[in-house]
Amino acid sequence: MEFRLLLTFVLSTHITGFSAEISVFVQTGASVQLNIQTQQLPEYSNESKKVKLYPYYKDRVDFNDKTFSVTLKNMQKTDSGLYRARASGETENDIVTYRVSVIDAVEAPVLTVNSNWSSPEPCIFTCNGSNITVSFIYDSSICSPEEVTSSDHYTLRLSCSGDSIMCNYSNPVSWKTDTEKVNELCTVNEGTFCIRSDL
Repeated sequence: MEFRLLLTFVLSTHITGFSAEISVFVQTGASVQLNIQTQQLPEYSNESKKVKLYPYYKDRVDFNDKTFSVTLKNMQKTDSGLYRARASGETENDIVTYRVSVIDAVEAPVLTVNSNWSSPEPCIFTCNGSNITVSFIYDSSICSPEEVTSSDHYTLRLSCSGDSIMCNYSNPVSWKTDTEKVNELCTVNEGTFCIRSDL
């Protein structure tokens, strides 16, 4: 029986009849390896190891003919979508399906404080990501972390440790932090409470 292993790029959000999808996130410009469960593969001949690439993937794909893993290089947002490995012979059998999401690294967050040294009002720290904002009112050296996650997997976390306020902005492929010293920015009073902003 002739056996061929095909990796097909599918631009569709929903396909029925597939095995469970494996979600994979990759940073724009990076590489991703898609593994095949070789124990599920039938016997194959040397002829089946031949690789034929579409022009779009020329110089961007490494294929391991022992493990059948595929490494896609220099991934771009247009490469996001469903990738499936299908064994074709007398019958066709889907081996594995990956949902690949190519996303940019996060930009550095911006941590700001609204305070007035001559005023008894507490400091209000605000952490801004590109698509999320979170704030808390700081009145002492003890505070609880505040975290917001958007529907597109971006997370903004505002927390404190000692006399430092930290703003961490992340997504599944990257993270960046901005830190400020509390005692350099505002007067510390008793009591603490936090408020979360709208997304």
